[in-house]
Amino acid sequence: MSEAADRALALHRAGRLAEAESGYRAALAANPDDVDALRLLGVVRTQQGHHGEALALVTEALRRDPGSAKAHATRGSILQALRRPEEALASYDQAVAIDPALAEPHYNRGLVLQALGRHTEALASYDRALAIKPDLTEALIHRGNALQALDRHAEALASYERALAIKPDLVEALNNRATALQALGRDAEALASYDRVLALKPRSAGALFNRGTALDALNRDAEALASYDQAIAIDPGVAETHYRRGFALQALNRHAEALASIERALSLNPDYADARWSLAMFQIPPVYAAGADPGRYRAAFAKELDRLDRWLDSSRIASACSAVGNQQPFYLAYQEENNRDLLQRYGNLCARIMAAWLERQSFAPPGRRGAGGPIRVGVVSRHFQYHSVWSAIVKGWFQRLDGARFALYGFHLGPSGDQETRFAQSRATHFEQGRRGLRQWVEAILGQQLDVLIYPELGMDPMTVKLASLRLAPVQVTTWGHPETSGLPTMDYFLSAEDLEPTGAQAGYVERLVTLPHLGCFYQPGQVIARAPDLPGLGLDPNAPILLCPGMPFKYAPQHDRVLTEIARRLGRCQLVFFAYQTRNLSDQLRQRLGLAFAGAGLDSGRFVTFIPWQNREAFYGLLARADLFLDTIGFSGFNTAMQAIECGLPIVTREGRFLRGRLASGILRRMGLPELVAGAEDEYIRLAVKLGQDAHYRAQTRERIAASRHLLFEDIASIRALEDFLTTATA
Repeated sequence: MSEAADRALALHRAGRLAEAESGYRAALAANPDDVDALRLLGVVRTQQGHHGEALALVTEALRRDPGSAKAHATRGSILQALRRPEEALASYDQAVAIDPALAEPHYNRGLVLQALGRHTEALASYDRALAIKPDLTEALIHRGNALQALDRHAEALASYERALAIKPDLVEALNNRATALQALGRDAEALASYDRVLALKPRSAGALFNRGTALDALNRDAEALASYDQAIAIDPGVAETHYRRGFALQALNRHAEALASIERALSLNPDYADARWSLAMFQIPPVYAAGADPGRYRAAFAKELDRLDRWLDSSRIASACSAVGNQQPFYLAYQEENNRDLLQRYGNLCARIMAAWLERQSFAPPGRRGAGGPIRVGVVSRHFQYHSVWSAIVKGWFQRLDGARFALYGFHLGPSGDQETRFAQSRATHFEQGRRGLRQWVEAILGQQLDVLIYPELGMDPMTVKLASLRLAPVQVTTWGHPETSGLPTMDYFLSAEDLEPTGAQAGYVERLVTLPHLGCFYQPGQVIARAPDLPGLGLDPNAPILLCPGMPFKYAPQHDRVLTEIARRLGRCQLVFFAYQTRNLSDQLRQRLGLAFAGAGLDSGRFVTFIPWQNREAFYGLLARADLFLDTIGFSGFNTAMQAIECGLPIVTREGRFLRGRLASGILRRMGLPELVAGAEDEYIRLAVKLGQDAHYRAQTRERIAASRHLLFEDIASIRALEDFLTTATA
């Protein structure tokens, strides 16, 4: 390269593009055969936005010197800027074939491959670039991005951290490191990484948005909302920020504002499937205000389901897969109505969208295996760990199903684990765990050629709903981890229990109802060492009756507030003890509504109602052992909490509901031979609670009867044998 071209290159490196352009042109005027000057002039012109001219200049350089690897690489970058990825890729291929030791063409080749969705090939290109130039931080960042696209989040995290070891304040690496941490379920660390980004770049709307998602995952909804609001103040035109803001508002039970935020997202992006889906699902609020009519929200949900069904035409359905399960009609179950028809419409929508997704894939449909060997039973759950679904339902299967006849395959969708996870893994023929994409989970499940696939809970986890909306095994089953019909046409059976279902229960299910004997589960006592509570420290009077109300805020329907006020009025001195939920705003709204209900009854709620902090297991068992009475929630009963109360000998009062979800505690009490604690109506519930609250002798007798009969609830092998018979028949 001539001296004139060298001077132009120095100007070029200093960012003085106009002067560099003049210098290269002067060099070419003096020596028209200076191929390097010709190529570098092309680089300047593409940096100045003149891509067509730049391409012509570099093409001419290649005509004069076809063996110039740098010219091929430059041509590739220009074609990349012109959005001609296949041609750009061909140019990069020529560059690295001529000179494999150039790092930049390998890196740029990776960018093109990644843009084309060829992430595995992109990863290989980044690795080649880094083998040549280990400190190429841009390659480390994009390598991490490719790994994230492949759901290899731990490796992606390591790649971002390598980049940060070289440049600790690299904003893009910090931000993407945080997204990898979120994918791994390490949300607190992700939040700290986003905070570092914002310390370096305070007005980054993207980092504020991402910070909001991390706060969402940590159930810090008010802070998440503030983060989204800051992002919107900087960049109000991003539909996804308004959408996620709606999520935070719904979690805070600011129902009307949540709907308005979702509608704003749709006004910015009318084809935003996730937002359109959530507009329907958000029609049911978590906690009702005083005087609210749940039927009005129910009607609104039905109307929006119809609108959503019409909206999902052939042009939109392909983009709707991400929406399925991301928001679910979870709170519908807390209305004591037959939800079958509404949930069947919802389930048909889920299945229609997921069937369209499946058609675009290359999976072979599941078929029946040949005869021989144990029946392969897959279990898909996010809760292979200490959790109510595991404790009540799934653990017994892994403990007692006959291993000679049944092989258990566990698919743990959650990122975390504990000793219960390890136990499940030890009992499974095959066990997989971790956060993966939809396609990866479908491949994992289909690859095991299962005979039966069981979903213990449907209605709480997005990925579970997506998978359950597909046909991945010849026989598919759900059960009462969420005690409500799934509504899905892909579910063949619903496993329930004889003691938990009313007469004519099939009318509430889309699936074929199967009732196992007794409580339908093999349940073990908790074996928890109770810790004696510090009642004054919790704001409780040790000398006044303690009535535990352990339901989550959305379990308390406004039409039943009268039950609590009347119990307090008749007992006089007593303490109704609630537990502050992880989303404090929901507990605060329940507290306010109860305050109005008590005031309407001429009572001061402050004298009767106390909200205490959420307790760990040992402390909760201590309260159960010390309390005088357990008041079950009406309409949506408790199972694990009722069983824990029985373990501690605490008397329970329940009102038997119309559906499975309202009959969990009543099933337990009837199984023990204590039907007198099961009310048929609210007034009877009040009478029972008052009698137990006032009569210490009757309470003591009840505790003795609980202690004598509670063994009937635990380790019921009849339910396991019946489950084995069902699985054998269903797969025959």
